[in-house]
Amino acid sequence: MNKKIISFTLAGAYVVFIAISFAAGFTPGKEIGINFFDFSWAMLKILPCAFILIGLFEVWVKKETIEKHMGENSGFVAYIWAILFAGTTVGGLYVAFPVAYTLHGKGARLSIIFTYIAASAICRVPMTIFEASFMGIKFSIIRLCVSIPLVIISSMILGAWLEKKGYKMSKGR
Repeated sequence: MNKKIISFTLAGAYVVFIAISFAAGFTPGKEIGINFFDFSWAMLKILPCAFILIGLFEVWVKKETIEKHMGENSGFVAYIWAILFAGTTVGGLYVAFPVAYTLHGKGARLSIIFTYIAASAICRVPMTIFEASFMGIKFSIIRLCVSIPLVIISSMILGAWLEKKGYKMSKGR
């Protein structure tokens, strides 16, 4: 069967399930529909602006700049750049993956890209401030001091292993 037909059939079944749930008062189905709408609305508020910024990053930041600071010949400071860049990324991993793809296209090393993705999940400034307000500044500092070295070490190991195996990401364009 064609993948498009399967996709449309599943999407249609989902919509029918939600509609029947609301008509019949089936609470789990209604909650699923409400959660889907809330999630979709949140993504519609974040992603358009994020993708505009990613597009501007792709156009404005020169490939030579990324290669110099995050490429094959960059040193350990590249990991610090990746963590600082990730700390300012809004939208979490929804935005981090397209940015990581752009970094790859501009010549960043795999290990730097892995550091950026992992740091986007754990080192965002707004998240850290929120965490510190509830858990305390001491907890946040300890978490960052433990997490960041682990992220860098695991990224270096994974990047070196993949490069040793000759892994190349496809360009996709």
